[in-house]
Amino acid sequence: QSKGKKPLFVQLVLDNIWSLYEAVMKRDKEKIEKIVTSLGLRIGARESRHADPKVHLNAICSQWLPISDAVLSMVCNKIPSPLDITAERVEKLMCVGARTFDSLPPETQELKSAFMKCSSEGTAPVIVFVSKMFPVDAKTLPQNKPR
Repeated sequence: QSKGKKPLFVQLVLDNIWSLYEAVMKRDKEKIEKIVTSLGLRIGARESRHADPKVHLNAICSQWLPISDAVLSMVCNKIPSPLDITAERVEKLMCVGARTFDSLPPETQELKSAFMKCSSEGTAPVIVFVSKMFPVDAKTLPQNKPR
């Protein structure tokens, strides 16, 4: 396909990744050097001379596209601020199944205001919310494994 017919994501992102991947796997030193200098990366001699090209590829990608920074920035950009949460949403998060918020103990109901404030004061309660749970067979839990 000609460049004009490729989607923009392919042209700007995937083509660059594939060209880096092909250059490293084919051990094209000139192309690798050009890519590394254009990205402003510093790859150690040990990684670049390693027998396994995946080590060299990993060294380049970990500096060029660090996964931890990408995930953290996407979480910060895409997940709404907890300060913007509505009272109804807090009640739904604090109740399990068919229970209503009014049926919770008074101590738990008092956490609603702390939940909505998101205070970092030393006297503020620590609230942990698990957003997703996966069912696991009881036999696979560490305390139930045969020894």
